[in-house]
Amino acid sequence: MFHVLSWFAVASLLALWSLAAWALHAVAVWSVSNAGELSGVASGVGTIALPDWLAAWLPSETVQALTQMLAGLGPLVDSLLQAAPALAGGLTVLAWVTWAFGGVLLLLLGAGLHLLITLWQRRSRGGNGPSGGPSLVSR
Repeated sequence: MFHVLSWFAVASLLALWSLAAWALHAVAVWSVSNAGELSGVASGVGTIALPDWLAAWLPSETVQALTQMLAGLGPLVDSLLQAAPALAGGLTVLAWVTWAFGGVLLLLLGAGLHLLITLWQRRSRGGNGPSGGPSLVSR
């Protein structure tokens, strides 16, 4: 009975793991596939400024350096967004490998539970009958 319950729990966890992996893969592929449409938006990164309350606490050289760094990130972010749709195929491989690794771990968990239940049942039966312990037959 306990073996069936443990394997049912493992199968349920495997189903939830599969659903989560599928959903995250779908969201990741959708976002990466649509990231190319955002190219050109990153050019506005140079106009981002630090909030006034933060700029008041920082030296002016630091504020200027951060502003220049943000302006330099615009072309980098734009090129990454244009290259992102090509990464969708790699996400599929990564999702399958991650799912398989998690599935193997869940099956190992099931095998470990099965072994523990078997050992627990043998130990609880250890004092009775032919499997071990004192015999009721007197000589």
